[in-house]
Amino acid sequence: MLEFKVRGLAELERALNELPVKLAANVVRGGLRAAAKVVEAEAETLVPNRTGELRESIRVSSRLRRGVPEASVKAGGKVKGKRVAFYAHMVEKGTEPHEIRPKGAKSLFLAGVNRTLVNHPGAQAKRFLQRAADQRRAEAVEAFKNHCSKRLAREGVNVPDPEPETPEGE
Repeated sequence: MLEFKVRGLAELERALNELPVKLAANVVRGGLRAAAKVVEAEAETLVPNRTGELRESIRVSSRLRRGVPEASVKAGGKVKGKRVAFYAHMVEKGTEPHEIRPKGAKSLFLAGVNRTLVNHPGAQAKRFLQRAADQRRAEAVEAFKNHCSKRLAREGVNVPDPEPETPEGE
């Protein structure tokens, strides 16, 4: 899970508390979605691309869960009920060396040879989602701020600008 810490949210929280709960939650959800779209765009440029399936599976989702707004950038899994890029987590996080054995058959047919066992050397983690979030942290916070400011302005509420905190070590 990717998380950002932001300074200056106390003023935003006070402004949101002036609004009805559902409206405030939708304002924040929209802001989170705007921030996630920034990360999504960067992830699409960083993802390894052989067939394009993994790139096409990158998407933003947002929802209210028990009244708490959430947004995420995902790759792979199910899109509109169809399983796509099942290997996305393996590209993102890598794999350890492992054995591959046939399931429901006597052998695997690889490189023109029947085999009963393949020793897979593992795969290096590409971390395209994590790198996208790290590289676009400031822009994501800016997108969140801009969205919330515009929505709050429509409701007649003015809020000072929040700023992203710089993670220690940067």
